Amino acid sequence: MTTTTDSAAFTGTVGSGRTRVEGRDKVTGAARYAGEIPFAELAHGWLVLSTVARGRVHPVQDTAVLAMPGVLAVLHHGNAPRVDTDYVGMLGRPNPVVGLFQHDRVPYVGWPVAMVVAETSEQAREAAEALVVRYDEEPHDVAFFAGHPGAYTPETSTMADAETAKGDVEAELAAAAFVVDEEYTTPEEHHSSMEPHAATARWDDGRLDVVDSNQGSTWVAAELAQLFSLDPASVRVRAEHVGGAFGSKGLSPHQVAAVMATTLLHRPVRVVLTRRQMFALVGYRSPTAQRIRLAADADGRLRAFDHQAQSQTSTVHEFVETSAALGRVLYDADAHHTLHTLVRLDVPSPTWMRAPGEAPGSFAVESALDELAEKCGVDPIALRTRNEPAVGPVSGLPFSSRNVLACFEEGARRFGWAGRDPRPGLRREGRWLIGTGTAAATYPSGVGPSTAAVTAEPDGSFTVRINAADIGTGARTAMTLVAADALEVDPDRILVRIGDSDLGPAMIAGGSMGTRSWAWAVRLAAGELRERLALGGGIPPEGITARSNTAEAIGALPKMERHSFGAQFAEAAVDVGTGEVRVRRLLGIYAAGAIVNPLTARSQFIGGMTWGLSMALHEEAIRDRASGGHVGADLAGYHFASHADVPVIEADWVDDHVPDDPVGIKGIGEIGVVGVAAAIANAVWHATGVRHRELPIRPDRVLRAAQEARRRAAAGEAPSA
Repeated sequence: MTTTTDSAAFTGTVGSGRTRVEGRDKVTGAARYAGEIPFAELAHGWLVLSTVARGRVHPVQDTAVLAMPGVLAVLHHGNAPRVDTDYVGMLGRPNPVVGLFQHDRVPYVGWPVAMVVAETSEQAREAAEALVVRYDEEPHDVAFFAGHPGAYTPETSTMADAETAKGDVEAELAAAAFVVDEEYTTPEEHHSSMEPHAATARWDDGRLDVVDSNQGSTWVAAELAQLFSLDPASVRVRAEHVGGAFGSKGLSPHQVAAVMATTLLHRPVRVVLTRRQMFALVGYRSPTAQRIRLAADADGRLRAFDHQAQSQTSTVHEFVETSAALGRVLYDADAHHTLHTLVRLDVPSPTWMRAPGEAPGSFAVESALDELAEKCGVDPIALRTRNEPAVGPVSGLPFSSRNVLACFEEGARRFGWAGRDPRPGLRREGRWLIGTGTAAATYPSGVGPSTAAVTAEPDGSFTVRINAADIGTGARTAMTLVAADALEVDPDRILVRIGDSDLGPAMIAGGSMGTRSWAWAVRLAAGELRERLALGGGIPPEGITARSNTAEAIGALPKMERHSFGAQFAEAAVDVGTGEVRVRRLLGIYAAGAIVNPLTARSQFIGGMTWGLSMALHEEAIRDRASGGHVGADLAGYHFASHADVPVIEADWVDDHVPDDPVGIKGIGEIGVVGVAAAIANAVWHATGVRHRELPIRPDRVLRAAQEARRRAAAGEAPSA
């Protein structure tokens, strides 16, 4: 087991552990976030959200609120600036959600219907709470469930094809020796980044300047320019420090509201979302209902693989949770079918949330594989080994590298898998039943075009300029190491500037593509700079700058299946008397190309695995069907894993050289989540002999399942698992 540093792209500095270059600033408070930066004459906006799930807003009566202390303006559909929502942005199609205050329709609870702007945040909030908004309410539907009569197949998706198919699934199912046909469900889940969403907008010498918390300043600047019909060069967006994002920090209503208000008032305006508002305004992971059908021959080799995944979307903007995409990479079969369907409901639009698609999809697929292993009488790792594909199961393309079996081999050795008795319900420690489980993990390793500039300064230092976004992943430090490695200088001589759209276009921090994309651009620019410096001559006062653009190089990449892989292992203890589940051990082993910074990489893996544990046992947003809104839309009502719930987590990796790759890096930000919930669910089955196909595995569900198992045993019925 070694840290991967053997890619031809890197020598020396890359692969060495280094603390974050901005770490001291963050722990001392010197690093300022979007909601903390002072501006002269700063005004504050407070959004007013709808309290009905469907209907129309009456003309807003704002006279009394305008007379309240400090109130400067009340924006609503009757007076707000008009914007253009027909543009096609990064989402691939118009997004009416950011068309704030453009009409009187309400499509869900939490839709922004007004915003109060005042001298202070406290005055804005008091006035916003005093504003009375009346509605013509209409019947609504927020109920998501498997087999919803409104389900349809989307025509397009920004993430994956809606459907893939080869072979005859039904015929293979009929001829198979072993069949699994089960449904798995996951609930609505929410990103809750430590730093809430915040934006300050102002006009500065004819340019729109937005200080924001986002995953890509180029992205947000381009969207704002199109939305407000501005010259792109007249929009600047900055996001130097970002306290978490997880897919939720793109363009949201609060940035649009801030721009509207500063345009009307001619002074800076800041809008910060509350934790409760974030549950309605910044997206979430859709609930899913997934049917998995697997057919295997007597040796456990798959003959049919069928994954049908249903999720929800809003009535105003379509988003697909691509849960069925995982099987298109992990497993092949003679007959292979995957399908995504959607249900339009009166709910906010879902969006990307860490490992979108793969996180809920892996729960279903990897639970079903475990069930198949049980039926076949084959070890779960051995079953996966027998079904390891040589090429992409759907695409037929070669893998750039695929070392998932090496992950299982190393993980099994470290976890002690060889001594595991496969029979469930046998191991007990006092009141606890103990079980172990495993699951495979994968996530795409894409890349996006980026530009970078590297300057040799007269004092012997180097300045790297790239519009990367450090959302807590350690992007600054990674780019410092990449630049130092390419220039063959000490990292202390490198200064990295990021998070400013004026630095030029670059890939967003999303889809586990950031580090790979930015590193490529930095390496190209640094390589050119080295060549120019080798020619000799002095460095002028303005320095010597080399620039790069990876668009052409990326376009020349051969078509391949490019993914990170991993193996998750879990040990769970279950108290069948109380229903309590405790995860005692988690181990993740990954194959993720060259690891730039082992220190921050391990942190990313562990963070993702913690999230997977939380997904398995805790996270679940509940909607009240009567009101259409959330029950407990805060961090008191929405449960997630606390420190006491999280055991010591081990994360490591195997060598994963990527032949003929110009960078050698793969993504790691999201794969840590993938497979963890399934590994825990499989461990709970091994502990108790009862399958849990619905997340989260709550104590009440454990108790009901145990009671049902006892009833079946007493009646002489076959177990439900």
